[in-house]
Amino acid sequence: MESWTRSIIRYRWLVLGAWIVVVLASFVATRGLGDLLTNRFSLPGTDTQRAEQILEDHFGQRSAGSFVVVARSTSEPIVSFRSALAAAGKRAAAAVPSGAFVGVEPVSPKVASATIVSNLEPADAKSYTDDVRRALGKIEGVQFLVTGQAAIESDLEPVESQDLKNGEFLLAIPIAFLILVLVFGTLAFLIPFMFALSAIPATLGVVWIFANAMELSTYVTQLVSLIGLGISVDYSLLMVYRYREERRSGRSKEDAIVSTMATAGRAVVFSGTAVAIGLALLLAMPLPFIRGFGVAGLTIPIVSVVCALTLLPALLYLTADGLDRVRFVPRGLMRFHGAEREGRFWLRFSRAIMRRPVAFLLLAVALLLSAAIPAFWISVGPGTNKGIPQNLESTRALTILGAAAGQGATAPTDVIVDTGRPGGARDAALLAALGRLENAIRADPETSNVVFGSGSQYVDPTGRYLHLQTSGQSEYGTPSAIAFVHRFRREIAPAARFPEGVRVYAGGGPPSSVDFLHLTYGTFPWLVLGVLALTYFLLLRAFRSIILPLKAIVLNLLSIGSAYGLLVVFFKWGASGALGLQSYDQIEGWIPVFLFAMLFGLSMDYEVFLVSRMREEWDGGRPNEDAVANGLAKTGQIVTAAGMIMMAAFSGFMIGRVLGLQQFGFGLAVAIFVDVTIVRMLLLPSAMALFGRWNWWLPGRLAIVFRVKPSPLAPRPAASPAGK
Repeated sequence: MESWTRSIIRYRWLVLGAWIVVVLASFVATRGLGDLLTNRFSLPGTDTQRAEQILEDHFGQRSAGSFVVVARSTSEPIVSFRSALAAAGKRAAAAVPSGAFVGVEPVSPKVASATIVSNLEPADAKSYTDDVRRALGKIEGVQFLVTGQAAIESDLEPVESQDLKNGEFLLAIPIAFLILVLVFGTLAFLIPFMFALSAIPATLGVVWIFANAMELSTYVTQLVSLIGLGISVDYSLLMVYRYREERRSGRSKEDAIVSTMATAGRAVVFSGTAVAIGLALLLAMPLPFIRGFGVAGLTIPIVSVVCALTLLPALLYLTADGLDRVRFVPRGLMRFHGAEREGRFWLRFSRAIMRRPVAFLLLAVALLLSAAIPAFWISVGPGTNKGIPQNLESTRALTILGAAAGQGATAPTDVIVDTGRPGGARDAALLAALGRLENAIRADPETSNVVFGSGSQYVDPTGRYLHLQTSGQSEYGTPSAIAFVHRFRREIAPAARFPEGVRVYAGGGPPSSVDFLHLTYGTFPWLVLGVLALTYFLLLRAFRSIILPLKAIVLNLLSIGSAYGLLVVFFKWGASGALGLQSYDQIEGWIPVFLFAMLFGLSMDYEVFLVSRMREEWDGGRPNEDAVANGLAKTGQIVTAAGMIMMAAFSGFMIGRVLGLQQFGFGLAVAIFVDVTIVRMLLLPSAMALFGRWNWWLPGRLAIVFRVKPSPLAPRPAASPAGK
């Protein structure tokens, strides 16, 4: 680290110039990033994916790239407008490349729907939403509304963009600004912002590269901007703070930077690696949607660490001392200054924990378990259309359609029958089985409507595939809709007794919910075990101990469990109303997975910051109690400030209007709050006080394997009553 840092300082202008080029190139590249993003779920290897593939290849339909036109009559029965509606639907289909008009389907005396299918990807189809709306024209006495995934994505783009700006500029950045001003009291607070303004665009530039080759969610930009702000400010805050400490101790500018990189810089490398390992879990998930989140999330800590190792030493050398001389907060008003900052409050607090470690440990564990227990009542689902703003045209159309034809009409089930050979659709035995299947579906209590005709949208040109569509009484992700899918696959389809070799696939709304949850949680537990193992060995190398990594993993699991439990309390049990958030009886299925991946790494940030400083004190010859107390005293303020900044960044998701992002932001923010208060300030030091010298034990053989110095259980003098 020393030789690397001195090289960066020597070539500081070259490093600064390279980063300016990277940031400018990223700004240019990411102007078109929104057009590459989509909310499409693909479910490889499932019946849903097979049904969608057949619809695309043999019926010319891509369900995610289709539009649904909802027509509502304000006067006469809707059937009297049928020919005019068909003409309008054909005009609208002509406005979409590869668009095909399926037909008008009355769903109530006053409401009809028509579908425009295409073979476009949602990211491409959404750009034709306004063209479809214009092409429909106007019919006296009829109101047209356009919906479907492509239209929803088009309508959501400006909403999400505005929510992102509100989250950043109304909450995250002002709070980060205020905290940094209070911590530094000088213009040195600008360095973390310069760091963030470099790391975030560079991260988005990398995301843009991946977005050209894979599916990435429209939420990715919010993820990178808000979480990137929290991580980059955290890392730079830790390092700038340590640099100021080294300068006050009398070191020269270059030596202070070298010492900062060898201590705080080393901690940042291990912290960033821990975050990256946690997010690597997402890359191993079998769902492209979640893997896309993993790519974006993994890029954030990697770019931040690279920025910390290259740009930050150059910025410290060129700007830190000059900025630190410009004071605009009087010293008397600074909470974090001089001897007080070095330990008055935090040292008294840490010594109190050292005196009564059992009491503090029991208190912390009781609080964490109380928060985590409601997690046993968590229920996950695929999300809901009610979780997006209801004033958009696309969501108003869904509301009208759901009220007229049942909530399941907004995302019907597509049943595909593969006869196994061309012309098989005309086989008498198959037609008899198809009749039994259709009758059984109609008889199911969940069924609202079944559509099966003889046109090209129901029998493919080769006569091999048949397509029927059924909608239910309940919305696609509800327990009732999911139960119908299980009945269909286990009972209804087998009971139809199709000839041998015929395959029946169920795709579309409710089946995709079932397949999504099965894919997600079928692999999640095994990937968690892999992340725990990798993290243990990383922290063993960082802390040079076999006890501390295990303790860190247990504490992190308690933090995450608390976040899950509080999600249930606030969103399922309705306490979210007190915060002005939406309530819903399900947590979106991707959220617990991503919360684990993100929080497991982020919680390690504070673990590494605290324990690394405690390790310095221990290596300096202090007894365990003094090492823990002084390490907490010297890092308690900075960890608290970093946690508050991270909470502000995550809370930016909560002031948005999309339910899933509200749940996600709440889970992250509350977990960080629990982590930097109960876990790191109470549970961590009390547990380390009880473990004593065992905290630092690393047998010689393991030390050889990990290429570090061994840590034998050598006796130390008793702890100083003053903690000095």
